[in-house]
Amino acid sequence: MTGPAGANLADAGFEGNAPAPGQLVPASGAWREGDPPGHRQFAQLGWLELERGGRIEAACAFETWGELNAQRDNAVLVVHALTGDSHICGDAGPGHPTAGWWTDLIGPGAPVDTGRYFVLAPNVLGGCQGTTGPASLSGKLDDAARPLPYGPRFPYITVRDQVRLEQALVDHLGIKRLALVIGGSMGGMRVLEWGIMAPELVERIAPIATTAKSTADQIAWAHAQISAIRNDPNFLGGDYYFQPDGFGPHVGLGIARQIAHTTYRSAAELEDRFGREPQAGEEPLGGGGRYAVASYLEHHAAKLALRFDANSYITLTDALCSHDVGRGRGGLAAALGQIQARALVVGVDSDRLYLPREAAELSDLIPGAGPVQVVHSDYGHDGFLIEFAQLGPVIKEFLET
Repeated sequence: MTGPAGANLADAGFEGNAPAPGQLVPASGAWREGDPPGHRQFAQLGWLELERGGRIEAACAFETWGELNAQRDNAVLVVHALTGDSHICGDAGPGHPTAGWWTDLIGPGAPVDTGRYFVLAPNVLGGCQGTTGPASLSGKLDDAARPLPYGPRFPYITVRDQVRLEQALVDHLGIKRLALVIGGSMGGMRVLEWGIMAPELVERIAPIATTAKSTADQIAWAHAQISAIRNDPNFLGGDYYFQPDGFGPHVGLGIARQIAHTTYRSAAELEDRFGREPQAGEEPLGGGGRYAVASYLEHHAAKLALRFDANSYITLTDALCSHDVGRGRGGLAAALGQIQARALVVGVDSDRLYLPREAAELSDLIPGAGPVQVVHSDYGHDGFLIEFAQLGPVIKEFLET
């Protein structure tokens, strides 16, 4: 059997966390039951009623740092972005394909000091790193009597559904009060919903590099990504989990990642870093080679294929597009006006996905928000994952005030 064109993403010759030379990528990069758990813990949370109707029996994977105090009110909830997971702090290793994505912000003496706070990080509903999502087993069998993943049968979920699962986890753990709910990008959307949906539980919120509602521009970028995955011939309508290595929808998922990554970085950074330089040893003129920036995007596409699931990417992107805190609440001002928590709103000045003016809108409409804190970065939207030297002191001061 010969793999489809482009299925072996290692042909690009990338190193690091990309596939090794000759390595065929599994049909899904999802964490599966039986894989090393790493630092994950798991909670069976029962049936979850969904905003658009129906329900699902859900489990949640999560990680913790620090100790919950006797009053059970020193918890900090950290919620991740689209392709993040619960591993916010720590090295890569068995069960964790990547190192923690906010390691410098969490730990003893860090801005979120685990000597003082109990830090909780769940994997999102619909994700693929241990929480119930499309790659999870549905409890049904296929025609060959194999346990069947949900795949395309996974229900449509919204950001509010994701927060309801997180609320169930907080209740399961006996947490009485959240000192802070913090997250960036899609995580920031959940932060806002936490402030509206559970005002009695939340003392502070920190929505970072996010927006009160997904705009037409943001939905347009997301639509192109979803289309790339669904039009991959190896997507098979979402039922690709039993395909051999090399036959998953990696090309479509990789293209989706390339589109997304372009919005995560700034035009200035890409120009300064790559310009019009060709990839080493290649000649783009005439169509026989790549520019360096194209190689860079393909590298990120290859890395994602090893650790993510195409159906989860669609499910979470659909949820992201659904985001509108004003839906059914009388509009943005009425919804954000319900937030009782103190708020730290952070924007990135070069962000071209969630614009700085959208952060300013949050700061204006949330009663307990101070002036928007602007992170200066050449890195665009990804500045919230990179500019620790600026972000850390702001978070530390907010927690200590």
